[in-house]
Amino acid sequence: MESFDRMEFYYQLSENCILPTLQQGLEQVWQLLLLCLLCRIVCRLDIPSSVKDLFSVATGSYALYQFFEHHMLWVLLLCLLCYLVLILNPHSSNKGIFLSAAILIYLLMGELHLIDTVTWNKLRGSQMVVAMKAISLAFDLDRGTVRSVPSLTEFSGYILFVGTVIFGPWISFSTYKGAIESKELSVSWLWKSFLSLVKCQLCLIVSNCIGPYLFYFIPIDGGKQLGKWLNAYENALSFHFSNYFVGHLSESTATLAGAGYTVEKDNLKWDMKVVTPLNVELPRSMVLVVTSWNIPMSHWLNAYVFKNAMKLGKFPAILVTYTASALLHGLSFHLGAVLLSLGFITYIEHVLRKRLSEILCACIMSKQCPADCTHQHKKELWVYVLNLLFSALAIFHLTYLGSLFDSDFDNMAAEEGYVANHTIQTWSELNWAGHWLVFGCWVVYCLIK
Repeated sequence: MESFDRMEFYYQLSENCILPTLQQGLEQVWQLLLLCLLCRIVCRLDIPSSVKDLFSVATGSYALYQFFEHHMLWVLLLCLLCYLVLILNPHSSNKGIFLSAAILIYLLMGELHLIDTVTWNKLRGSQMVVAMKAISLAFDLDRGTVRSVPSLTEFSGYILFVGTVIFGPWISFSTYKGAIESKELSVSWLWKSFLSLVKCQLCLIVSNCIGPYLFYFIPIDGGKQLGKWLNAYENALSFHFSNYFVGHLSESTATLAGAGYTVEKDNLKWDMKVVTPLNVELPRSMVLVVTSWNIPMSHWLNAYVFKNAMKLGKFPAILVTYTASALLHGLSFHLGAVLLSLGFITYIEHVLRKRLSEILCACIMSKQCPADCTHQHKKELWVYVLNLLFSALAIFHLTYLGSLFDSDFDNMAAEEGYVANHTIQTWSELNWAGHWLVFGCWVVYCLIK
């Protein structure tokens, strides 16, 4: 009877979840993929760069309209604001700071006063990509990496590049110029885009249809408290795979549009990576989780926020970086709580493991040691055990933090942003275990430093 019930469940799952998810997923993105391909083909033509930039603006704007209709004007307005700030400060060496402040004011005003929360949340991803591109360009101008402010068509083409304007990822101005100049069409280029598209659809299926029922597939008997943690892990897993879906989809669109390649010794590789799921689901450390969650964004935060804030000291720079990330994600209490918690978790984990590696002279740091490191103990059994314990600790933190992203939470509340009460209630039900554990690690570090 139980076997029959399971077969019925699998049948219903495939009919009512997996197939509709695949269908809806492809229906939502096929036009975007077509626009990316069209942009790639046009950029292969022997036409002036300014025409290619204009075509990038046209395809990017049309993609925005397809996803957001007339609300796309808010994204275009942000684009215009960014360019105005750049041209009004042509000789300033602080363009990055001025532009960051202007963008922050715009995003806060938009979210709090100019538009309803539900609509603003839908625009948030595109707004974030536009903001990151503009800020990186401003700092590159300050540093001399980009010599002069681009023309309006160049700037708009970069900001609204169809391969990244909807789902990301962030790309630098030089990467955009490389995409516009365009490399030859090849099987490896098409295969990379197709493979990323397949991965994103699989991740969407796991997020919607597998994650929420994980412990139905893998039955685990336990008490009420264990049930809460199992439910928290299911929520976290579904949330993780929704992020991988966006990440792999952005790989596909960016690659299809011509971005995301490297050239080594005349050997061209289409090797863009936005997410590394294995480093998150089976992590060595929380530091590795943060860098693997969204690789381009991690690079952006490191290059344009963390390095600029290092003059304040390492720990303040980490807090500034996570605060910047939280502000880019919008005024969401649960996201802010998660990101600021991550700041403390990653810092304490890093300093604790660094100190332990010095005391034990062992390869147990947050990031894997290079082959020529000076540690005496590298491959002993106890070294592997310690690293496994820290990996288990990271999985615990991911479960705890991911418990907030509850797919069963009231739909309207989820659309308008999770409320503070939900965050506090969820972590209270888990006895604030993650925060207590971080505090315990900090105490251990204070005792041995």
